[in-house]
Amino acid sequence: MIATEQDKSESGTAASVPTAPEPAVLVLEDGRIFRGRSYGATGTALGEAVFATGMTGYQETITDPSYARQLVVQTAPHIGNTGVNKDDAESRRIWVAGYVVRDAARRPSNWRSERSLDEELTEQGVVGIQGVDTRAITRHLREHKTMRAGIFSGDAARATDKELVDAVLASAPMEGSRLAEEVSVDEAYTVEPADWGWEGEPRFSIAAIDLGIKRMTPIRFAERGVRVHVLPATATLEDVKAVNPDGVFMSNGPGDPATADTQVGLLRSVLDAKLPYFGICFGNQILGRALGFGTYKLRYGHRGINQPVMDRATGKVEITSQNHGFAVDAPLAGDSVAPEERFGRVQVSHVSLNDDVVEGLNCLDIPAFSVQYHPEAASGPHDAAYLFDRFIDLMESTKTAAANAGTTTSTDSKTEDKK
Repeated sequence: MIATEQDKSESGTAASVPTAPEPAVLVLEDGRIFRGRSYGATGTALGEAVFATGMTGYQETITDPSYARQLVVQTAPHIGNTGVNKDDAESRRIWVAGYVVRDAARRPSNWRSERSLDEELTEQGVVGIQGVDTRAITRHLREHKTMRAGIFSGDAARATDKELVDAVLASAPMEGSRLAEEVSVDEAYTVEPADWGWEGEPRFSIAAIDLGIKRMTPIRFAERGVRVHVLPATATLEDVKAVNPDGVFMSNGPGDPATADTQVGLLRSVLDAKLPYFGICFGNQILGRALGFGTYKLRYGHRGINQPVMDRATGKVEITSQNHGFAVDAPLAGDSVAPEERFGRVQVSHVSLNDDVVEGLNCLDIPAFSVQYHPEAASGPHDAAYLFDRFIDLMESTKTAAANAGTTTSTDSKTEDKK
């Protein structure tokens, strides 16, 4: 019998603890079926099937909130051989809706391992499947696009093929999904530079809007002397003003950027106030929308830690960590005036070398920029770490320009000595 929506646990699955691997099946919405064995919890998991190309960092992948409501297919054939530990998790829980691997490790072997990946998936109620041809699944998704899918194991796998396909077709598509509020924190918290090796007073303070933020992102700022006030996805301009920030950051996150009207409105207020802004991933898409550009769904997205991107200003190629299925629709050639004309000129600063997708925006008349990838890259690579320093430089130059002009940003009530 197929689990109903009411049967699901917090992780989006109907789960029970397995005693041994049971038959399991991965069903795609176009009717393609792959049969294997259960991995993690048994039951039903529904979501969008996507593939991730990272050879390492599977724990960072499954705990990335940007993967909410997605069934992640790992293209690396052997998964789980280093186990899991409490230090490498990028958020408070596993967020993938389901997990698909080819050759699951029978036991972990690493000095940092605290338990097996199978045990962690089971405890958190995440339904997975092992022993399937992940290369064939990936090729199918590349040729036919990402699509809704379901993993069914245990009793759920005994339904007919038609019942399983019908269950997948009844699930919600990713287009139109508003998920940032579901993965964000409920209450604000602060990450202090002193806790991450910084000596002396903080250099700057920022408001970071948590749309699905990864743990390492505020740490990368704190290591550089920046105090980070992490605010919920529902934060208002008044909430931002309350922490007296020198800049505003918007994080990665799941869902369709077309649903992020609340965050787009907040960012337009931030840009009007001339506060320095830096966005990554979802934050890049929100900047695109705030400037008046559209967004669209990619055929199969960019997911993994080996995505090549070119910085168009320098010609330098960065290998980047990415996880996105939507992109900004902005002109690639030269500078253009933003459709929201009050924000002035904008340029596409970075592009994907695989498909020319917009990978970064740079505003020329206001202090704002963004990239479509993840510069914190806890599991590597670290080619894009300079972007944290670039944002610090932007806050410094904005502060200096305001001081020279004898003004302050409109949300800043601090005196210079308090900074």
